[in-house]
Amino acid sequence: MPAELKKYIKKQARIVDKNLDKYLPEKGTLAKAMRYSIFAGGKRFRPILCLATAKAVGGAEKKVLPFACAVEMIHTFTLIHDDLPAMDNSAYRRGKPTCHKVFGEALAVLAGDALNTLAFEVSAEFPAAVKTLAAALLEVVEGQVLDIEAEGKKLSLAKLVAIHNKKTGALLKACVQGSALLCGARPKEVKDLTDYVEHLGLAFQIADDILDATSTKAKLGKPVKADLEKGFPYTVGLAQSKNIAAQEKMKSIEALEGFGTSADILRWLSEYVVKREN
Repeated sequence: MPAELKKYIKKQARIVDKNLDKYLPEKGTLAKAMRYSIFAGGKRFRPILCLATAKAVGGAEKKVLPFACAVEMIHTFTLIHDDLPAMDNSAYRRGKPTCHKVFGEALAVLAGDALNTLAFEVSAEFPAAVKTLAAALLEVVEGQVLDIEAEGKKLSLAKLVAIHNKKTGALLKACVQGSALLCGARPKEVKDLTDYVEHLGLAFQIADDILDATSTKAKLGKPVKADLEKGFPYTVGLAQSKNIAAQEKMKSIEALEGFGTSADILRWLSEYVVKREN
């Protein structure tokens, strides 16, 4: 990771956390559950992607901060529900017990619901961005359904890509499209950024699956080999998974050809997603 990117991520994560703290309720059991999951140590990749997109199109990062926070709330909501016994039944997330393990299943469901609702309240003044976020959330849910239906089946590469374009890629695409629209990006810029993030999203998910197959619980902060039989290494093998991730990374960077140095953070994020260790 370039030193500049490491510094940028650290700085922007602090800014995002400060704003999330401002938006979240403070008192009561529900607030505790919401805050527990939001501040459980996430990398803030999605809100940082929002801020880096603003920078790429010459917009003010401050303008997209509420939207960036809303995206992180949606992301955390999906993780809380994904970890539930009815879904992946995961006991750990980000190195800590999952929300339902600490607060019980019922409160975990409600905490996720509350974060989902709060996200749209926070971003309500940005209609175009909210529309992209709502559409993305529907795709995430559809992707989760497809993932559940695929349980115990050997999937084709095309089917696996289709699932993750929804389950993972849709929210990443909303980060970029919503932020670009908020900053008044030109249609050609939005198109190129969309191409960028579609390739980025696939590289991100493949890297996730590779880590699930090869890393440790201590490094990832969650159980490993949980998705072994429905991940890319299982479908096409570890070597081919690495090749596809590298190809998608390069395609994402190539999509930014029309942008100058203002898009360097986005380029570095493409490198980061395939080289990260957690």
